[in-house]
Amino acid sequence: MSAKILIVDDEKPIRESLKIILEEEGYKTDVAADGEEALAKIKDDNFDIIISDIKMPKLDGIQLLESATKISPDSFFIIMTAYASVKTAIDALRNGAYDYLIKPVEFDDIIIRVKRLLDYKNLATENKKLRQRVSSDLGFVNIIGKSEPMKKVFEIINQVAPTNSNVLIVGKSGTGKEMVAKAIHQSSKRKDKIFLPINCGAISENLIESELFGHKKGSFTGATEDKIGLFKVADGGTLFLDEIGELPLNLQVKLLRAIEDKEFFPVGATKPVSTDARIIAATNQNLFEKTKSGEFREDLYYRLNVVEIKLPTLNERRDDIPLLVNHFIDKFCKEMGKKILGVDNETMKILLSHEWRGGVRELENVIERAVIFASKEIITKENLADYLNINVLSGGYEDSLKDALRNFERDHILKIIKKYNYNKEEAAKALEIGLSSLYRKMDELGIPTKQLGEESE
Repeated sequence: MSAKILIVDDEKPIRESLKIILEEEGYKTDVAADGEEALAKIKDDNFDIIISDIKMPKLDGIQLLESATKISPDSFFIIMTAYASVKTAIDALRNGAYDYLIKPVEFDDIIIRVKRLLDYKNLATENKKLRQRVSSDLGFVNIIGKSEPMKKVFEIINQVAPTNSNVLIVGKSGTGKEMVAKAIHQSSKRKDKIFLPINCGAISENLIESELFGHKKGSFTGATEDKIGLFKVADGGTLFLDEIGELPLNLQVKLLRAIEDKEFFPVGATKPVSTDARIIAATNQNLFEKTKSGEFREDLYYRLNVVEIKLPTLNERRDDIPLLVNHFIDKFCKEMGKKILGVDNETMKILLSHEWRGGVRELENVIERAVIFASKEIITKENLADYLNINVLSGGYEDSLKDALRNFERDHILKIIKKYNYNKEEAAKALEIGLSSLYRKMDELGIPTKQLGEESE
């Protein structure tokens, strides 16, 4: 389907010339001699792009832009002006224009800009439809992903959400464990009740029992009044126990009984309190291994792990990176009042090849910084954080031989270490260097020597 373009200018030769040029490129065009006529046409028809002069009788370009944005928010606006002032352009962009042109307009230039805007519009529409389809079909409002690993996660959520079964979410920091827990809650029969998150590792051991189960007045020093525990506060809703592996052993027993019996004793109480809270737990640890070492109760592990959801790291779902990048650009542009259309191909290749140790959270931070420093409508590699290894791609090394060799050496050492499952002794043998030399090289090249290959906590 051909794009529809409205040309608005009080000078007939200009609007007619643009109409001819754009129709030759295969676009459907219409024209208006002033802002009022244009506004009437916008109310009656849908235009993909509106190209408007600023200085016009009756209704100028900025006023038209403001009104048209309310009527047709999906239309992209290009402002034309013979007044080549920075302020005019900035005012137009601030009011919602996507681009501006200085008269006299060069026809080749406007054809390129129109094509670029339409390409971006099509991409944005496709991403929007995809997000809406994921959200409406599965009910997962804030989870973005179309990769195979994420499709499996969506399937499990869709199956387990309508039940009352306990769920254990396993994943590295930055994989979105709480977001998945919220999606389960929002897709369940409990969605109108409370979703209550608590981080078991963020509360001191002597306070967490009181936080979870409450206490009676006078049960310990400082207990000046009765306190309702979070288990009771979440009655009828969902209690999300994040970092469940940090829960002390003595409280694991009480938690198990609360889950099994649907009741518990507040600290200092002689009568039990009943509750109907659904339990969703999450961890970035291997709880099964902790049961073997006695650090986590085996019976509690199996009680929590009725359904397990393993979340992939960002490195395991790289197909989702373009979607996430566009999502974060939209998010931060709205927050900062900026207009950025996307990233260029070189920057996307860098983002796709980077080792995302911090997961989605790291990617979000990278895009936030890029939006801050981007001075153009497209993010380039110069807007990325310095620590990103922007030379990992073949043919992407610096001109300097020294820098190119350093980057190649770093990449090769990383590849060998990963090949041997982060066993540095085996990696050193394969590299035919001593272990101490490997550590020295890693230090020189900025390769972490601890927790290599793991997501940042």
